[in-house]
Amino acid sequence: MSDVSHGLQLRSLIKSSGELEISLIDVPTPEPGPDEVVVRVEATPINPSDLGLLTGAADLSTMQASGAKDHPVITAKVPDAGMRAMAGRLDQSMPVGNEGAGVVIKTGSSDAAKALMGKTVAMIGGAMYAQYRCLKVAECLPLPAGATAAEGASCFVNPLTALGMTETMKREGHSALVHTAAASNLGQMLNKICIKDGIPLVNIVRSAEQAEILRKIGAKYIVDSTALDFMDTLTNALVDTGATIAFDAIGGGKLAGQILACMEAAVNKSGKQPYSRYGSSVHKQVYIYGALDTRPTEITRSFGMAWGVGGWLLFPFLMKIGQADIQRLRQRVVDELKTTFASHYTKVVSLAEALDPANIATYAKRATGEKFLINPNKDK
Repeated sequence: MSDVSHGLQLRSLIKSSGELEISLIDVPTPEPGPDEVVVRVEATPINPSDLGLLTGAADLSTMQASGAKDHPVITAKVPDAGMRAMAGRLDQSMPVGNEGAGVVIKTGSSDAAKALMGKTVAMIGGAMYAQYRCLKVAECLPLPAGATAAEGASCFVNPLTALGMTETMKREGHSALVHTAAASNLGQMLNKICIKDGIPLVNIVRSAEQAEILRKIGAKYIVDSTALDFMDTLTNALVDTGATIAFDAIGGGKLAGQILACMEAAVNKSGKQPYSRYGSSVHKQVYIYGALDTRPTEITRSFGMAWGVGGWLLFPFLMKIGQADIQRLRQRVVDELKTTFASHYTKVVSLAEALDPANIATYAKRATGEKFLINPNKDK
């Protein structure tokens, strides 16, 4: 058996001099405490939420590579405007990777820890771009017999985000929802959930190719935001579904305001609301959960006074709903791991290959249909 007393870990550092540095360092593998396990990490995805920490506000067109083949170093300049947003992390070498999966190779003394020995588990808790990870039993999710680490690597962020959207919809009294950047890996999961649960879903995409991806998995309402008749088509879909809550991965530009305007138009077209100069009394809500467009969010008010725009993130939502409901959602992910929550990857790379400038340029684009998986032990 190979030496597991230490292993490689990917680190991201933004220096106060205005430079991003991504590197691999050797770190000791901690001894597990009573309620902890050590996992050999075999699969960890590069999610959009990981890129914010991995590359920060760096201008990747200035990217340069140096270092040895097995210990590459990537540097890039961070523009002055970006440095203001990075103030809280300057000169701190930070581990990256929200989630992953692998095999438990060492355990602490508790019965719960020992029960995981040799099991393939999914993990949450950060620092997953590493060969070995020591973490608490509660941060592990045992995978069904026969499931691979690659199949379980994306068990948490996308599945629980998609389930969190439908949970939020129900808890806030809505009966249908809207999702933008809807052909993403997460968007496809959300479609499968909504089809299975009978929830009307309006998908907003940005190309005919993205629309076709969703059509093939059974999506009913698909609206292209680049089409000339976008507003009319969206309004008609909202009349049909009655959707009054949206989750927006785009963030910047006019889209959030356009969704609210179409929701108001749909309410008025339905004829169920008496006229009021203050607009309809139906509450319309857009939650921004991503920043594919980093421009300011533009809101042109044309939808009365019963509306809201806010932020939505998975982990604050989970803290709000409590352990019992978290466990219920996690169990559903396990039960439907190979169907509803199946993830597809276009490339599997080692830690060193994840720092190849050509690979960084590809996954940093966050393009629909391009999803990278890191296997930190690929070369071992």
